[in-house]
Amino acid sequence: MKKLFAFGMASVMALSLAACGGAASTASSTAAAPADSASSEAASAETTGKKWVIATDTVFKPFEYTDASGNFVGIDVDIVAAIAEDQGFEYEMKSLGWDAAIAACQSGQADGMIAGASITDERKASGWTFSDGYYDSTQTMTVAADSNITGFADLSGKTVAVKTATQGASYAESLKDEYGFNITYFEDSPTMYQAVLGGQCVACFEDTPIMKASIKDGDLALKVLNDTASDPAPYGFAIFNTDNQELLDMFNAGLADIKENGKYDEILAKYLG
Repeated sequence: MKKLFAFGMASVMALSLAACGGAASTASSTAAAPADSASSEAASAETTGKKWVIATDTVFKPFEYTDASGNFVGIDVDIVAAIAEDQGFEYEMKSLGWDAAIAACQSGQADGMIAGASITDERKASGWTFSDGYYDSTQTMTVAADSNITGFADLSGKTVAVKTATQGASYAESLKDEYGFNITYFEDSPTMYQAVLGGQCVACFEDTPIMKASIKDGDLALKVLNDTASDPAPYGFAIFNTDNQELLDMFNAGLADIKENGKYDEILAKYLG
């Protein structure tokens, strides 16, 4: 799902994290002892008894969200659980929201972040250290179900909606001058969708799997224009401090293992069909 950012005030956001974190849901898991094939890094983590804190978004369905039973679930949630079990480390996942998750990692209140974060050169240059990619995603343009807009050429002089600091926003910004449309920014996806449904904006840009899941599960009167998709870009797990390189190494090793043993495909099938 997703998201560029420019955080010059991480310290300010970190001060507000306590309030945000107090209301956020958390989930923790202790994985089984490492298998014979587990890396030496995993064994080290188990020996020290360290519990890694992993921050994530609150709603980025199907990658992280709360289900009808109140459980925090999703592709990212299940991938971390599978990797922790494979590598034999203990962790606590904190559902904080996108901005707060970044601030938590930057301030040392979290060790890593998984939230459908696209791997980009801009993020790498600003302090993100990414894992291997774990899912390739595109961004697409979405319009009202009864809209006569069929592509970018129909946007001239009109206004589109984007979510602040996301890959969808970046994609729209890259097309704005060529096709002559205006952009309005929103803080969350549901509000962005409502702007299109209500007619304030003629279209919105969002990660393709997120948009499709939102339309299906919310029964929204929207349609994804698949011929407007961007080039695919991978999502990555990220750390912001070299002291947490061990966690990143375990993520990469565990990701390779669950792809090889079929668990990764099972997780995707569970949420994407």
